[in-house]
Amino acid sequence: MAVVEDPLTRAYLDYLQDERNASPRTLENYRRALQSAAEFLGPKSWRGAGADDFRAYLFALMKKNRARATIRLEFAALRSFYRFLCERKGLATNPLLPVSLPKAEKRLPVFLTTTQVDALLRAPHEAKPERQAPAWLPWRDAAVLELFYSSGLRLAELAALDVRDIDPYNETVRVLGKGSKERVLPVGEPALHAIQEYRQRAGVRSGPLFLSKLRRRLGSGSIWTLVKKYLRLAEIPVPASPHKLRHSFATHLLDAGADLRSVQTLLGHASLSTTQIYTHVTTERLKRAYDGAHPRA
Repeated sequence: MAVVEDPLTRAYLDYLQDERNASPRTLENYRRALQSAAEFLGPKSWRGAGADDFRAYLFALMKKNRARATIRLEFAALRSFYRFLCERKGLATNPLLPVSLPKAEKRLPVFLTTTQVDALLRAPHEAKPERQAPAWLPWRDAAVLELFYSSGLRLAELAALDVRDIDPYNETVRVLGKGSKERVLPVGEPALHAIQEYRQRAGVRSGPLFLSKLRRRLGSGSIWTLVKKYLRLAEIPVPASPHKLRHSFATHLLDAGADLRSVQTLLGHASLSTTQIYTHVTTERLKRAYDGAHPRA
């Protein structure tokens, strides 16, 4: 798919990157959403498109049997884009305000059991070593997985970490999250130990925390591949995604009695409603346990 190069789109993507600190994945998703809409609108400019044009676009996406979540994400990008045009580029009217979207499908987040997490965290040291790979590679992979699960980081947050962000004495990690909001999170002892082992073996003293084989910063795409690889090796039957570790982090905290506000802060959610989906997960588990064990269930 060709990249949109019109000045308004370029200015918006630069704004997302420079001022909103958007992750590379978010930038690519928004770029694709704008490209798709621009292709549908054809010769109409962003300034010339109206609500009826976007209703027609919505209908076209639905005819293609796109998932509701995908449609809502595409329109979230468009709504954000048009807010930018109104606030920064003098557009008088936002054509997306009258456009109603299909309701989101309620999907509970997929998470790993504690047994599955244990198997995943062991996998780097149980896997067959890669040929001609640095000897420290399994230790790096183990540290990545341990920290992911220990602190519930987003993929982009983990990739952006530097050595100085880890405080082994206070057992914390400093994270720059969405919208350049900083938060300090606790790190468990196993994760700190894994990071220390990796750093000693790889000779990592400063700069990026997690390095590639070429000793450059390990990117988000490489971390995604890493997680997918070990989920497969550990024979864990869930769709591969680094976000599964974040889901597991939140679910296991709530299962163990953590309060919702604390989990919200740890995850870096701006709204408590975003975190509340995990309470549905734990409630469903309680119901299953009740139905399977209570004589009057």
